[in-house]
Amino acid sequence: MKKIYLLVLCLVVTLTSCQFSENIYINDDGTGKMSFVFDGSELMKMGGDAMAKEGKEEVIDSTIVFKDFFKEKKDSIAKLPKEEQEALKSLEKFTMHMLMNPQEQQMKFDLFTEFNNVNELQDMMAAMNKANSLKKENQSADNPFSSFGNGGGTKMEYTFKKGVFKRKAIIVDKELHQQAMDSLGEAEMMLSSSSYVLNYHFPKPVKSVSNENAMFSADRKSFKIEVSFMDYLKDPEMLNLEVKLED
Repeated sequence: MKKIYLLVLCLVVTLTSCQFSENIYINDDGTGKMSFVFDGSELMKMGGDAMAKEGKEEVIDSTIVFKDFFKEKKDSIAKLPKEEQEALKSLEKFTMHMLMNPQEQQMKFDLFTEFNNVNELQDMMAAMNKANSLKKENQSADNPFSSFGNGGGTKMEYTFKKGVFKRKAIIVDKELHQQAMDSLGEAEMMLSSSSYVLNYHFPKPVKSVSNENAMFSADRKSFKIEVSFMDYLKDPEMLNLEVKLED
């Protein structure tokens, strides 16, 4: 099953659009949850038939708690270079849920964690970047989260003070950012037809948001913004936001 899945993913991923989502849920007390979701259901619509023909319709629905996983594999991890150990350790707060169902044509990976304060979000993005730095050049098609994080010469900042939420991407190294764009290779084809979506949820209705393309829920406590993933990678500042909540 794994070999067939990887083959299908590698062959089809460059021809089919996917959706990458950054989801944030903020509670009244400032705590909340962040998740990064890769939805490759369009891939499964094309690859699921191939799996069915092979008689491989096994449903995979599993959850990995990285803290427990690293504890179980601590002896093996201890043998890795220190830099790799630190990169893996940065993911301890994350949990990943993987769902693959050929019959229902579903393929979804959800990487999520909880936070006590919105300011912690930049640390979580940095952790994603550290983990992504471990991927080899030929693994990009196999790693659905390889394009998340704040690498490529950019960093992310999140703040939530006095009813005002801010999301800010900063290109701190223009040369490194350009190098990251130049190194995308075959992944650029997939990313050009894929979308990056912000799904943000707040404890109070939103009074205003700086992005005019925001689509609100009926109670105005949530909104969605969708852009081309490739456009976002080239210009991460395009999703900079200031959100003001009602009193």
